[in-house]
Amino acid sequence: MLPAVLAFPKIRGMPGAPRTRPRKLYADHGYDSAAARAILRWLGIKAVIAQRNREHGSGLGKVRWVVERTISWLKGMRRMRLRYDRLAMMQLAWNALAASVMCFRLLE
Repeated sequence: MLPAVLAFPKIRGMPGAPRTRPRKLYADHGYDSAAARAILRWLGIKAVIAQRNREHGSGLGKVRWVVERTISWLKGMRRMRLRYDRLAMMQLAWNALAASVMCFRLLE
């Protein structure tokens, strides 16, 4: 989890002292550990992680549903499910095209 958080692009915001990291991090049971929570706290990120062997109660399902729905929309397009392109530039182009198709469908 730590490499993904550190590789996160800087967040643009208000001029002056903009935030460079997200305010919250949502994760499921697999990322629950005292070390992960301590590192996130040290980085100034609020950890909303479902605890192991307990009921959810973290509200993670509400946020996670939006992400899973969007991924299912992307995977609903056949070209996004089966990729034969080797160049990262081509994969990024297909991702951008799929995102623009999704936005067009939402606005239509």
